Amino acid sequence: MDTLEAIKTRRSIRKFSDRPVEPEKLQAVLEAAQIAPSWANMQCWRFVVVQDPATKTQISELSYVEAFFVPRGYKTNPAQKALADAPVVIVACADPTQSGDLRGEHYYMTDVGIAAENLMLAAHDLGLGSVFVGVFDEEKLGDLLDIPPEIRIIGLFPLGYPQEEVKAGPPRKPLDQIVFYEKWKA
Repeated sequence: MDTLEAIKTRRSIRKFSDRPVEPEKLQAVLEAAQIAPSWANMQCWRFVVVQDPATKTQISELSYVEAFFVPRGYKTNPAQKALADAPVVIVACADPTQSGDLRGEHYYMTDVGIAAENLMLAAHDLGLGSVFVGVFDEEKLGDLLDIPPEIRIIGLFPLGYPQEEVKAGPPRKPLDQIVFYEKWKA
C-alpha cells in the first residue's frame, strides 16, 4: 500500500477479532513509531505493550468516567470495549524532559502525536486496526503499569485485526473550507 492510500483508507477500529497479532507485525508497528521525527531528535516517546487479558480489562476500566464524552449513537464509550478486546494495547507515553519547551508550549504532545500517526498508518498497512483513546485516569493507569510519575501517558492504542470489513470513513470538509493561501480568509 502506498503512503497516500494508507492515509486515505485508514479508519479508527473499535471492534477486533480474537486473532492474535504476529510478533513481527507488532515489531514493525513499534519500529514505525520509533522512526518518527521529534523535537531535536530527542525521541521523548516510550511505549508500554500490554497483551495480558486481565491487565487490558483493568486498562479498559480506567478509560471510562461517566462525565467523559460518549460518541453519538453509543450508550457507553466504545473505546472501553476495544481496550479490553484488542489482542494488544499500546500505551504511548512521553518523557517531557526529552522534548522541547518553548515559550510555555510543551512539544512532547506533538512528538508523541507524530509517532502515533506512524504507528496507526503502519498498523493499517499491515492489515491491523487501531484507534486513539485519550480518555483515561492517568494516575491510576500509571500506577497499574508502574509508569514513573514524571512520565506522561499520552494515549492508548488498542491494536488487532478488525472484526469486520472497514467501510468508508466519515465525510471531510472540502479543502476550500480549511485551506487558505497567503493569508487567512473568512
